Amino acid sequence: MQKENVIEVRHLTKDYKCGRGIFDFTFQVKKGSVYGLIGTNGSGKTTTIRHMMGFIRGDSGSVTIAGMDAWKDAAKIKKLVGYVPGQIDFPDVGTGTSFLKIQADLLKLLDLSYKNSLLDRFKIHITAPLNRMSKGMKQKMAIVAAFMAQPDIYLLDEPSTGLDPLMRDTLIELLLEQRAQGKTVFMSSHVFKELEDTCDEVMLIHDGHIVNNVKRSQYEANPHETYSFTVSSEEEYLRCREAIHLFVSQYQDGHMECWRRHRHHQFTLVLPVTLLNEFFSLLSQFSVTTLGSERYSLEKYYTTIIEHREVE
Repeated sequence: MQKENVIEVRHLTKDYKCGRGIFDFTFQVKKGSVYGLIGTNGSGKTTTIRHMMGFIRGDSGSVTIAGMDAWKDAAKIKKLVGYVPGQIDFPDVGTGTSFLKIQADLLKLLDLSYKNSLLDRFKIHITAPLNRMSKGMKQKMAIVAAFMAQPDIYLLDEPSTGLDPLMRDTLIELLLEQRAQGKTVFMSSHVFKELEDTCDEVMLIHDGHIVNNVKRSQYEANPHETYSFTVSSEEEYLRCREAIHLFVSQYQDGHMECWRRHRHHQFTLVLPVTLLNEFFSLLSQFSVTTLGSERYSLEKYYTTIIEHREVE
């Protein structure tokens, strides 16, 4: 049985002119999934989430959350979602204790046991004045405020900003718990590993345009690796260049990256791990002086696409 779409964005455009904004965004987020959004600074991550929260109205297109219009029904949606903004700016209400009490009252939250467990997990001293808290402590406060009522939908704008590595791991654990409970999470991040660890699908954006959507299954079912190697001479380089070109042409599967020349007769090649035997058989015909490899991660996939777009 196919899961319903909790979030639907269709042909959303917000043009700030001079190439700034988001253009023709279309995607869906299914119930019970964690959906990630990643891109360079200014690519449209925060703009997208602000449209979902009803803070901005698009020039064209639509956004619906739980079947409601994100602009017309913004007040209702705000009661349904847990939201972490990209920029934390608390009201002047004194201490963290006061702030969370106000939040609990607004949410009509009577059972505070989950809130207290979150405070313990994130090691927050809520008696401190809000305006004297560090960036990391404010970020943790925002996370607790978003999660303490245990809503079914979360909209998180770079929620790990300012967190130390241990607290980032705690956040990842929390996100995985939400997914296991069938909650729906839409989050932006600047940390590729964070999205790889949590997301069922990731949307890659650049300069306000969608570059690609990558599902977790694409990485798990069809892993690739990047190999860089250097040959000993110009003569070897010329022979190897032709051989690599034929190899790529023979096994091209839509994911392999063609060779690129670097200094000192170096090649870089991305290929499925299923072709390692054929690849090393090819290398045995040449005098290879250096060889290195790394997993073809989500970050590598994204940067490769962006490099190609900027060259074109």
